Amino acid sequence: MAELRLGPLLRYADGSSATVWVEASRPCTAEVRCADGARGEARTFQVAGHHYALVPVTGLTPGTTTPYDVLLDGTPVWPPPAAAGSPRRFPPSVIRTPHDGDGVRVAFGSCRWAAPPPDEHDPVGPDALDTLAARIAADPDGERPDVLLLLGDQVYADETSEATRRWLAARRDLSDPPGNEVADYEEYTRLYYESWLDPEVRWLLSTVPSCMIFDDHDVIDDWNTSAAWLEDMRATPWWRERLLSGLMSYWVHQHLGNLSPAELAADPLYASVRELPDGTDELRAFACKADADPPAVRWSYRRDFGRVRLLMVDTRAARVLDEDDRAMLDPGETEWLREQALTDRGSYDHLLIGTSLPWLLPHLVHEAEAWNAALCRGERGARWARFGEDLRRRADLEHWAAFPASFTALTGLIAEAGSGAEAPATVLVLSGDVHHAYVAEPVWPSTAPDARVLQLTCSPVHNSVPLSIRIGFRFGWSAAARALGRRFARHGRCERPPVDWRKKGGPWFGNQLMTLTLKGRSARLRLDQAQPNRVLKTVEESTLTPA
Repeated sequence: MAELRLGPLLRYADGSSATVWVEASRPCTAEVRCADGARGEARTFQVAGHHYALVPVTGLTPGTTTPYDVLLDGTPVWPPPAAAGSPRRFPPSVIRTPHDGDGVRVAFGSCRWAAPPPDEHDPVGPDALDTLAARIAADPDGERPDVLLLLGDQVYADETSEATRRWLAARRDLSDPPGNEVADYEEYTRLYYESWLDPEVRWLLSTVPSCMIFDDHDVIDDWNTSAAWLEDMRATPWWRERLLSGLMSYWVHQHLGNLSPAELAADPLYASVRELPDGTDELRAFACKADADPPAVRWSYRRDFGRVRLLMVDTRAARVLDEDDRAMLDPGETEWLREQALTDRGSYDHLLIGTSLPWLLPHLVHEAEAWNAALCRGERGARWARFGEDLRRRADLEHWAAFPASFTALTGLIAEAGSGAEAPATVLVLSGDVHHAYVAEPVWPSTAPDARVLQLTCSPVHNSVPLSIRIGFRFGWSAAARALGRRFARHGRCERPPVDWRKKGGPWFGNQLMTLTLKGRSARLRLDQAQPNRVLKTVEESTLTPA
């Protein structure tokens, strides 16, 4: 009999359809049955000995909340039965479908280490996703996100837990590279089991739709920092298998669920993998293509939630690393982003740009990254270039500011999308990565866009926040830091950024989530932090645009 190994994850949901992702223990037919009669089924596909299905559910009614069950070969496997004599821990998983005119509630964050078992000490404090699950479970009919955006570092391939290191040690000799980091596809599946079998997170992801995008730790810290970095990594014997396995596991566990049923139906790779008895070689060939020719593969995607448009942007695999033509996004990706932002602007009231790496950083950090980029491209000679490359890797200087032409292009696109008669009420850049939260607002030197433009950064969901980060980022916004940053810029002969900005809130430190409530042309922001007593404490709430 087939068993449910992982999931279900409710991924896509619109007014009449949804997708539910599962992993089963063997080949089978996965089925989703809703209480109102809506249903769907799909045969599992196989990758590296694992069996997955993404079940399209149709026949849903807009504006409804419908409990659902998952069956494998006709046998119910979700919700799990309660232990004898004990009540169910969580309410039924449901699919909520939006109705035209409803508001949209978007929760987002990034950087989540898997939480340890409940009987073990958690060295980094309560997990914001666990705590969100507890709040929703306590009041199933109350407020909940309409979608959860996970903006990178959903798993940590290079920073494994003690339990995972023990599992790895039983599988291979950890004295051989890459040591206690993951090495292949099977080891990636261990990371997803550890993260997504957390009972609270498992239930949360079964009942709140999610959108995901990778960041560096999904593969390795500072992934694609520079051409020199990539050359060094390709010279190591273990890198190729790590990268291919990372891309393959990301496609299976995260990317597929980002797509709508129509996009899935038109995806030739998805069709091929499902048709083959074993799709491993087909998927591996795709990962090889993504490595050899990054512009040939697009990981970015668009989702529309009524009159809210979300553009999730790949800022890792889409990079151009040549120092003379360095860019955060390759030309095709840049054009895709422009097209998606500017097409039918009158059809949306809010434009959300999801990029794991912040567009606007503390001023000192921005100037230091721009200065470092200038050194690395040779503005101060070969000796400074060598110093710059070493510093870039040690200090993680690889955000939008480290790609000055891309920073300028994104700034121009945001201004263009936010201006004119069809301008939305807001253009909001949603980011994580930097292990704290803040709100920054750009100030244009001449005519400002008509839309309210903000950088909203929220991280981590569950990770460490060292004292050095707290001190550094608090100082980074100060007047003294800004003066120091200008000295860096002068030394690097850097052009002034096309826009200035000011901090409007923060920095806030802790395990946390931001939530946007968007209805009509109004927008509200709330920041919640996880507390030891398993509650989310609101530490900031503000109106971004009037009702």
